[in-house]
Parts: sequence; C-alpha cells; structure tokens
Amino acid sequence: MEKSSKIFVAGHRGLVGSAIVRKLENEGYTNIIKKTHAQLDLTRQTEVENFFEAEKPEYVFLSAAKVGGIYANSTYPADFIMVNMQIQCNVISSSYANGVKKLLFLGSSCIYPKECPQPIKEEYLLTSPLEQTNEAYALAKIAGLKTCEYYNKQYGTDYISVMPCNLYGINDNFELNNSHVLPALIRKFYEAKENGSATVTVWGSGKPLREFLFVDDLADACFYLMNNYSGNDFFNVGYGEDVTILDLAYLIKDVVGFEGRIVLDTTKPDGTYRKITDISKIKGVGWSPRTDLRTGITKTYEWFVQNINKL
Repeated sequence: MEKSSKIFVAGHRGLVGSAIVRKLENEGYTNIIKKTHAQLDLTRQTEVENFFEAEKPEYVFLSAAKVGGIYANSTYPADFIMVNMQIQCNVISSSYANGVKKLLFLGSSCIYPKECPQPIKEEYLLTSPLEQTNEAYALAKIAGLKTCEYYNKQYGTDYISVMPCNLYGINDNFELNNSHVLPALIRKFYEAKENGSATVTVWGSGKPLREFLFVDDLADACFYLMNNYSGNDFFNVGYGEDVTILDLAYLIKDVVGFEGRIVLDTTKPDGTYRKITDISKIKGVGWSPRTDLRTGITKTYEWFVQNINKL
C-alpha cells in the first residue's frame, strides 16, 4: 500500500476498525475512506455497489460485523448469520467488481470446533462441531473466510483473512451486562473503587484460561499482512500466552488501584476450560505481538477513565 492509496476501512467505529484507522494514520496514510452505518448500510447490496463504483477504493479492510455476547447469539441466530453474510457478500463481490487490489477479512477464533485441541491451529477448522451458542456467527465467519479463498482460486484475487483471539483495548464495550470478561472487570473494579466497595465478585472458579490480545496489536498484524503477505492461507492472530481469569482479575485490580477483596461466585459457570490460539504460522511470516497484558490493560483503563462519561 502506498501512503496515498485509497483505503476503505469497513466498520471504522468499532473496536477493530478504529484500531486499524489509528495504525494507518500513525503510519502516514492520508486517503482513508470512513463511512458510518447511516452513510452506508453494508447490508444493502445496491448501496454497497454504488459506493464502490463511485469511490473505487484500492484496498479494503473488512472489519464491519454484527457482534454480541452469548445471550444475543443464542436469541437472534438468524440475525447473526444473515447480517454478517450480507455484509461479507456485498463488500467482497463489489471489491471484485471494482478492481480492489487487496482485501483483508476479519474473522474470529470462534470459527473453530467446540472440542478443539489446544493450542488451536488453523488446520483444526471444520474438523468437528461448533459451539452451539455462537454457531450462526461462526458459520458466517467461516463462509467469509472461504469466500475469500474461493475468489482467489477462481479469479486470482488477493484476499486474505485473519482470525483473532479475545480482543480488548480502546473503544471496547464496557457495559457490564453484555461485554466480554476483561472490559467488564475493568468497569467492575473502577466502580468498586469509586464507590468504596469492600469486594468485587468474579464469576466462576477463576480457573479457566483465556488468551487476550491488545487490539492495536491486531491492527499492526493486519497492516503487516496487507503489506507483506499474499496467498490462500489464513492466520490466527493472538498473544500466544494465556492467563487464568483469577490472575486476570488480580492484574486489573492492581492496575485500577482497588484495595478491597476479590470474591469468587462459584455458582456461576466457568465455560470452556482453555482456549488459546497457535500463532506459529503468523510468526513464520514475520509478525509477533508486542503489547504485554499489563501494558495493554493500563492503556485500556486510562482510555476508559478519560471517556467514561461518553460510554
């Protein structure tokens, strides 16, 4: 990509899309197309076709998606598969029709089977059944990955895909009821500190292991692959190390400066015991994560405190 290249970041307001925009701007890219949902509804085929015909972007980062937690995925599976399929099909087909030089598709590590060997390698895709609670979303993301692969095979395009692990960072969702565990804990400890609470409750036994990647590291990986990789492989993008939920809670407690106690509510479910990605493939093409968990949480917490009134 040249510094003047016309680049469309689909989903630029989200956690991932905003990080990609930050990365591009920090690297000196000046011709970034950003459209809000009100300006461009990516589920509408005609709108997307007209946009691509008018703008003719040279590069596309496809980070737009309908996302949600376990409750939303379980309650609205038709919405999750339909909306995500519409976005993917519209953007990928219009990219091909308008000569986009390269496209990067953002998926998720939830594409892998429920009972997956650990660490999770790319080759485990489609080897056994998916987790039922987010099957619709996972199927949509698998379809997106495969669409890129099939376009490359049939049309000789240069479309690549990445599958990140659990992400956190600037512009995350910090709502307690439907956010992921890391931002939810940041908010819990912050509010406990502000309210002078004696304890913070953490769900489950605290023993499950999870992997977390700072979203700006994902953006760095996407930028690296757009500039350095062409082919039909897809890549896990993760930190390559995991942490127990209890250790994560103590780390966030320390960063926030909460002086009370952590209480485990063992009546709540633990979920899958371990989920970690194997990142040897992306390391093999020259990229590795840079931001350790404490540094990433500190940056995220500082942003959260500065923006809490807007959230």
